[in-house]
Amino acid sequence: MGRSVNRTLAEKILSRASGRAARVGDLVIVPVSRVMVHDSVIDAVMAGLRDLGKERIWDTSRVCVFVDHAAPAPTPVVADSHRVLREWVREQEIPTFYDAGEGVCHQIMVEEGYCEPGTVIVGSDSHSNSYGAVGAFGAGMGATDIAVALALGRTWLRVPESIKVTFTGTLRKGITMKDAIMRVVREIGTDGARYASVEFHGVGDLPQGDRITLAGMTTEMGAKAGLVVGTPEAPDWLFPDRGATYANEVTIDLTTLEPQIAVPPRVDQVVDVSAAIGQPVDVVFLGSCTNGRLVDMRQAAAVLRGRRIAPQVRLEVVPSSRRQMEDAMADGTLLALSSAGAVIGSSGCGPCLGRTGGVLAGNEICLSTANRNYKGRMGSPDAAIYIGSPYVAAVAALTGVIDDPRPYLEASDAEFDELVARRRAERPGRGAASVRSGDRSRELVLTAARSGPAAEIDD
Repeated sequence: MGRSVNRTLAEKILSRASGRAARVGDLVIVPVSRVMVHDSVIDAVMAGLRDLGKERIWDTSRVCVFVDHAAPAPTPVVADSHRVLREWVREQEIPTFYDAGEGVCHQIMVEEGYCEPGTVIVGSDSHSNSYGAVGAFGAGMGATDIAVALALGRTWLRVPESIKVTFTGTLRKGITMKDAIMRVVREIGTDGARYASVEFHGVGDLPQGDRITLAGMTTEMGAKAGLVVGTPEAPDWLFPDRGATYANEVTIDLTTLEPQIAVPPRVDQVVDVSAAIGQPVDVVFLGSCTNGRLVDMRQAAAVLRGRRIAPQVRLEVVPSSRRQMEDAMADGTLLALSSAGAVIGSSGCGPCLGRTGGVLAGNEICLSTANRNYKGRMGSPDAAIYIGSPYVAAVAALTGVIDDPRPYLEASDAEFDELVARRRAERPGRGAASVRSGDRSRELVLTAARSGPAAEIDD
């Protein structure tokens, strides 16, 4: 029996790019519409170009370069690497260059319109899947493959199988698309979408930021690409065919969704927030390409405005781009967060990967809105990282413990203050001691640890 002629979104994009009917498993050579390179791997990329005997890149107008991973430079060695990168950008006459403080590469790539729907974009970062927020086939690649793409303007891919994720219903107050994608990771696991394309249905009309959150975190399932179907940017042809074949299908009812928490040290060890209530934290990080946008900062400010964070907690806020930071400045959101006790960092990756701007010490416990929580991700391998939404993060900063944000959002001022006082009083001392207390959260940590570390790429 022949294969179905109906195509998934990935098959359609790669067929159009390669100029032939591409099916799952086929190897295709495709032109790239953009190549994204950042500071963390630039030395290896430049070495790859030299090995290829290429002094010039194929098209300077199609290359975007960023200093965002370790920015501003935390050490003289990194500063030297940044200097070399800047010199290379000038020598190559690359016009699209974002230096330290401009923001996270993925946020800017989508925000500034560098991602063309229906095209193939490769980046030197595993979260290049984020470009699927506007219907582009974004894929992260290693330094050698990026060097080839820079030299030739094309790359090769195996056409991935696809997984269909359908969202139904509507989110309730206090629940976000971060909770939704964490629930998807919970269902599929870190290896469940290995080299697959994850298609998201039913959410194409979401704000761009929510779509970036969805597409970017497909990386945590091992996906080659994450594609949101039916976005406002999509041309008429950029839809999967009815009857397309999927390797797996998952349906998530947003109406019944609870706040989700990823328990260290695995991003797929996800539980309803009720299983982690009372878990103390030392640090809260609000930022990254996943949740460092204005909407995320506004959600945190809705909880923290006019109040101060718990005395045992540090709150670090890093906007995902200068535009997001300036918008948050203009409407008073950053002032509200700063007045609550937050440290506002330079726009970029920073604490997300433990390079600069807030490294975790041994035995510290962090509640992060980023995307990864394996050992050593944000600093010491003896630290522990929980992942949650901006609402969960704000409540943790305010009370010192993980809690369900919904009662706070629904409470009167008096009820709110009572909730905060109760949680602060119940906080069982410093986080490192409480992890050993034998509570449900500790059981979850041990269960995850016994299951072994997830396969991760450190970027």
